[in-house]
Amino acid sequence: MTTSTVDVRGIPTFYREAGDRDAPVFLLPHGYPASSYEFRALMPALGDRWRLIAPDAPGFGYSATPSPDDFPYTFTAYTDWLEAFAEQLALDQYVLYLHDYGSQFGLELAMRHPGRVTALVIQNGDIYEDQFGPKYEALRGYWDAPSPLGLRELAANISEEGFRDEFVGELPADLATRVPPDLWTLHWALMTPGRHEYARLFHDQRTTLERFPLQRAYLREHRPPTLIVWGRHDGYMPEGAARAYLRDLPDAELHIFDGGHWLLETHLDEALRCVRPFLDRVDPRNSA
Repeated sequence: MTTSTVDVRGIPTFYREAGDRDAPVFLLPHGYPASSYEFRALMPALGDRWRLIAPDAPGFGYSATPSPDDFPYTFTAYTDWLEAFAEQLALDQYVLYLHDYGSQFGLELAMRHPGRVTALVIQNGDIYEDQFGPKYEALRGYWDAPSPLGLRELAANISEEGFRDEFVGELPADLATRVPPDLWTLHWALMTPGRHEYARLFHDQRTTLERFPLQRAYLREHRPPTLIVWGRHDGYMPEGAARAYLRDLPDAELHIFDGGHWLLETHLDEALRCVRPFLDRVDPRNSA
């Protein structure tokens, strides 16, 4: 695996890459509060046949943190950035991994360029409001009555303990021991005062609800080949959020695991046993 930095519309963007440059692309936008680090084990495991590319979003990981005047920290801005990143690297076809916030950026990218998407792998990324889990309650309360105080209360979760809760909060004790503390200590160590602009994403996340019907319509219209791998111990996106995708993608392959929101930390081998044969089936080289 290699690492590089590329300028994306003036934002130095760090990314990890594995596999042959001539291989089909598997594009991996990450979730909150992580970075491309979340794919550190998945990428070399699939790099024998695929070119895997995982960028750090602006304000995350080792990418730059532009000022809000230059980058508004909205879901639309992150989609624009991901689109520009893919164009900068001349990625004209790819499988998309949709997880957490990355599922929003990735789905919006797919809607803009449906012809470029060869398949989807969906892992704990929700677009069904009726299946929101209990951890959404604070966010929904703020979205219903936004206020500076409410936003400050949400922003209080931007802490080392808050990051730890994101990674292991709902996991049973025996599974929590599989998640290395590096995840929250590393990402907290990378925080700078400017990175507290994450709170703007909490505010803007309410706009994603308006996009859910359009995203579901995209799935119904284009029917991309889809694999769903899901951890059921997820306070934001419980098992029902995974099964809801079958409403719009009845032919999707679905696997529910006894993991959590960060499935690759606890069930990497099990997930790989699903992901690898799925990728083999959608590999464009097999139909050439």
